[in-house]
Amino acid sequence: MYHPYFRGKQYELITIRENAELMANSDFIPIIEPVKEALSGLGRALTAVCNAGGNAIVIVNPYHGDYAADGESISEFLEENFSDADNVLPGILLREGTTVEQAMQCIQLHQEGDLALIHAGFTDGVNLSAALGNAVDEMTHIFVDGQSSRLYRRHFPSDQRVLVRDGFQRRRNRDHPPVEFFSDLHITFGEEGMQGFGDFLTVGDDYSESGGPAYAIAIHLTFIDPAQDNAMFIHHFLSERQDTPTDPAGKFAEALDAMIAELDRPGCPVFESRAVEEFRRLHEQDHFPGLGYVKKLSMQHHIETLANFFD
Repeated sequence: MYHPYFRGKQYELITIRENAELMANSDFIPIIEPVKEALSGLGRALTAVCNAGGNAIVIVNPYHGDYAADGESISEFLEENFSDADNVLPGILLREGTTVEQAMQCIQLHQEGDLALIHAGFTDGVNLSAALGNAVDEMTHIFVDGQSSRLYRRHFPSDQRVLVRDGFQRRRNRDHPPVEFFSDLHITFGEEGMQGFGDFLTVGDDYSESGGPAYAIAIHLTFIDPAQDNAMFIHHFLSERQDTPTDPAGKFAEALDAMIAELDRPGCPVFESRAVEEFRRLHEQDHFPGLGYVKKLSMQHHIETLANFFD
């Protein structure tokens, strides 16, 4: 049903590992695009998924990161470590500029088992569908919204079709509004002719190796609002100080104060997840765990919120 799209940075892989059981129990299937040369973290995350009885899709030809030029090492890694794991599915990323010949060559290298195609800018659906023949019906097709038109999607019928939509608006932290709409795809994916949906969590699709200096600290927290037809919105809790890149710990405390004030407001629709419990503990202890850990908690809360909604 839900397919969170992760780039394989450290804290994203930790998020998968620590929430493997929850995702397995909720029939959530993470999509992972490895971006770091070291694959040990990916291995630990996939082992946790397998041990929990869950499923995952691993992109073997990433567009971003250390394997953008050649993903052969990822295929070899999966073959050496997870060849017997039916629940780890290779994913082929089809981007703008990919030719039908290139797509088919990559597909044929992984055609022994089930396969997922991630449609993200590729446009020659007519000829690719013809080249795939009957096999097109047996694959999982994941369409990135805005990079695959409705007309294009018609060429890829299947019992497993997923629409991934980026609900996170990328901008400078200081420019985030206090709250804004995130998505209604968890409600409407069936109306789109899909069996599942996905997003890029509270990180967004835009990829960068590292962030710049944080003039403002932001904590992002999604919530589903029953008063708004169960649409999903996102809080952006910002630090009060936003003029210099100094004192990230103090600025985190300011953003966290704003979050706790909202969480304690009567009628607050934010789900009291395990991640929220951790944020409350950090507030009580006046502790700054680092921005990577904060991002991990934000992603975890997003997963927990959707799991709670579908429970």
